[in-house]
Amino acid sequence: MEQITVLGAGSWGTALAIVLADNGHHVKLWGHRPEAIEELNRTRRNEKYLPGIELPSNITGYSNLRESLEEVQTIVLAVPTKAIRDVLKDISSMLEKEMTIVHVSKGIEPNTLMRISEIIEEEMPSHLLKDVVVLSGPSHAEEVSRRHITTVTSSSKNMEAAEYIQDLFMNQHFRVYTNPDVIGVEIGGALKNIIALAAGITDGLGYGDNAKAALITRGLAEIARLGSKMGGNPLTFSGLTGIGDLIVTCTSVHSRNWRAGHLLGKGQNLDEVLDNMGMVVEGVRTTKAAYQLAKKYNVMMPITEALYEVLFNGQSPKVAVDSLMARVKTHEMEDLVNIMENR
Repeated sequence: MEQITVLGAGSWGTALAIVLADNGHHVKLWGHRPEAIEELNRTRRNEKYLPGIELPSNITGYSNLRESLEEVQTIVLAVPTKAIRDVLKDISSMLEKEMTIVHVSKGIEPNTLMRISEIIEEEMPSHLLKDVVVLSGPSHAEEVSRRHITTVTSSSKNMEAAEYIQDLFMNQHFRVYTNPDVIGVEIGGALKNIIALAAGITDGLGYGDNAKAALITRGLAEIARLGSKMGGNPLTFSGLTGIGDLIVTCTSVHSRNWRAGHLLGKGQNLDEVLDNMGMVVEGVRTTKAAYQLAKKYNVMMPITEALYEVLFNGQSPKVAVDSLMARVKTHEMEDLVNIMENR
């Protein structure tokens, strides 16, 4: 059994700590708020993020980052994408030996347009970074913490590292597959949040299941168009980190991106929505990055562009949806062929 640090005591970090603890590992769960960590250790619960869930005894909370990193072999990075650089800078000054870093966040950094694995490789000194692994897939923290059946993907440039993480996490409730396509896995996981925001908007507008099915299908085409142009394998987007993650995020009230979109569709502005959510909505930041990537790679992404207008230019959600329906006619099979040829 291993000593593993999970950085980020939100819902997803806590849920993954439970999976690791169920597998017999000793888990150090770090959070930046001392009062929340003190309560977690005292009550064995993280009521703010996972109400009603009792934490296994082999999870220990830490608010001191340096202490949380002592004598561990693997780091699970479960902080929001906007905090990743700062956390990496901090831990790189504290580590004394090389580590495998597993990231479980889903986003792209605006302006630099870097995927999270690229940020990790840029920020971590090479002598401290053994491998980078992405763990991603259709997985709500609320369900994982209740040991509901979940399947995800472990991806790395080094397949031995991907298989090592597969072994750490996999159990009868939490099945882990491997995939060498890091680009596709990261792009699929990040961009599905954009489509989930849009799906919430159409639900908030009362457009029904037909509209949502169309949005998910055409959203997958956008993800695959950009992902394949960036070097991802088109087949990845038909798997867990593509269509799988897209379905679960676009159709569940557990999804904070769907909930945020739903509030936008009901008439709230973005600032009101983010205040009401009380948690990070990764799709907002990722929409800006994907909009920039579409321009960079000259890829057609009409749903992303429409959502960008809603989020950052104040366009009415209804006007944005109507503009999508009024687009010039096109051929579906031609679109699919183009995706495969972009590989």
